[in-house]
This record gives sequence, C-alpha cells and structure tokens, in this order.
Amino acid sequence: MRMHKWLAAKPMQSAVAMHQYTRRSGDCRHGRHGVRRSLLIANLLMMWLIAACAEQPASVSTPPVLATPAPLTVAAAADLQFAFTDIAALYEAQTGQPVTLVFGSTGQLAQQIESGAPFDLFAAANIAFVEELRDKGLVIDDTIALYAEGRIVLAVNRAAGVTAVALDDLRNPAIQHITIANPEHAPYGVAAKEALIHAGVWEAVEPRLVYGENVRQTLQYIQTGDAQAGIVALSVADVPEITWKLIDADLHTPLRQALAVVKSSSQPDAARAFAAFINGPEGRPIMQRYGFVLPGELKE
Repeated sequence: MRMHKWLAAKPMQSAVAMHQYTRRSGDCRHGRHGVRRSLLIANLLMMWLIAACAEQPASVSTPPVLATPAPLTVAAAADLQFAFTDIAALYEAQTGQPVTLVFGSTGQLAQQIESGAPFDLFAAANIAFVEELRDKGLVIDDTIALYAEGRIVLAVNRAAGVTAVALDDLRNPAIQHITIANPEHAPYGVAAKEALIHAGVWEAVEPRLVYGENVRQTLQYIQTGDAQAGIVALSVADVPEITWKLIDADLHTPLRQALAVVKSSSQPDAARAFAAFINGPEGRPIMQRYGFVLPGELKE
C-alpha cells in the first residue's frame, strides 16, 4: 500500500526504482516466477506513468488581447457627409482605427476649434478657414492640403409641381420657398449667393430664401418639401426626392476644400495617416464618385 502511494506521488523516482528492482529480481531469480514478477512490475510501472501524465493539467495558450485604438475625431464640412462616411468605414476596416465624424458648417466647426473642441482633423469646405486657423496657431502648418474642389447644383423637389433647370427659372412665383446654406458661415452658401448674384436673380429670390445651417440641412429642406427648390452641393444631391442641374462653376468662387491636423490633437500621427488615406489611392475614387474634382485635376 505504501509503495502504491509513493509510485503515484513520484512517478519519475518510482520509474528508476522499479527499473533497478526489476533488474535485481531478474539477477536473483532464474525461474519462471522471477520473469513473471519482472513483467508484472513493468506493467504496473507503465500504468502508473500513464496515470501520472494524465493528471498533469494541459497547457492552454491564451492569445494576447490587442487594445482598440482611441477613436479619431474628424470635424468635416457637411458636404462631406456621404463621401467621408464611406471613406471612414473603409479606413476602419483596413486599419482597425475607429473614426468619429462630426459634420457641420465649416465656419461653425472652425469656431469650435478656436474654443478648444477636441478634434484631431479638420476638413473644411473652403481653404480660407484652414489658413485662418493656421495663422492663429491652431492647426499644424505642414499638414494643410487640398483634397477636393466642390460643385453646386440647382435642386428641385420631385413632388413640388414646379420646374427649374436654370437659375433664372427661380423667378417663377410658384416657387414660394428657395433654400441655400447660410452664407454667414457656410462656404456652399457663399457660392450659392454668388451664383444667384451673377445670374442676376438675387433680388428676385432673396425675399423667398430659407437658410439652412449647413448644406446638408439645406438639402433636407428640399427633400421634405419645406422648400420647393434650392442650391446644394453636388456631393449630397444623389437622393431620390430631388432632381438637380449642375450650376456653371464660373458663376462663383471655386470651392477649394482643404484639411489639416488640429494642433491640440492627442493623436496627430493617426490624424496624419487618415488625411493621407483621404488623398490616397483608396480615398480619391470615393471622393470622385460623389462629384468632387480632385487635387491634380484643379484648374489654376
């Protein structure tokens, strides 16, 4: 009984002892009984070794847990809502880097950056706002880059019962509400106002104007029928509720759109990487699909 316990507790020592005992037994006994005893002990030894190995816990390899990167927060002009949503989704799928998009009018986003909003990257609808932030020391100078030129369109609600394919058609008194983005802080609103002035219809339409806080809200006014017609960005015009006609780019100042890394960013390297992705071979085709003219295609 004591040997049984000792064998179970110390399989390696018992293996050596049993082997030595077996040899001694074989040397001292030259008959069938000696051989049988040696075989019995050898079998017992094998059984105890198997049992001892079975009792050892299996080693489980646990894969390391990779930390999820902190989200990158991007302040983006409202005309980028469709394009940047697609780009951010592709970027996150390829890199694992989460991207949080905050859309608004360029002027309002710039004011938020001046007030210390925790943005990592600023994508404006007009480079002038980025340059102003640079002059105030709020963006990193060597990260400023053009990423697109925007276009504007004359949009009409399909169910409104009116037609407008040229800006002069907005004189029609049946079009009671016309919407544009607020030119006080929205670059697409500035472009819309310039186009209406150069087309000679500003005075005729101004009393009927409804201002959106940004170009995306302006589009929503037309989609819902709150405004029968309006001027919006080409990049957001592909929605089922409206028809649209491209406005001659010569009627307004070019919408040169630029981005920059915000100087107070807690992760400037990640912001630089996303900016490069937007202007790289993955981001450029998406921007082009939404009607933007790309850097390298811009007229000087």
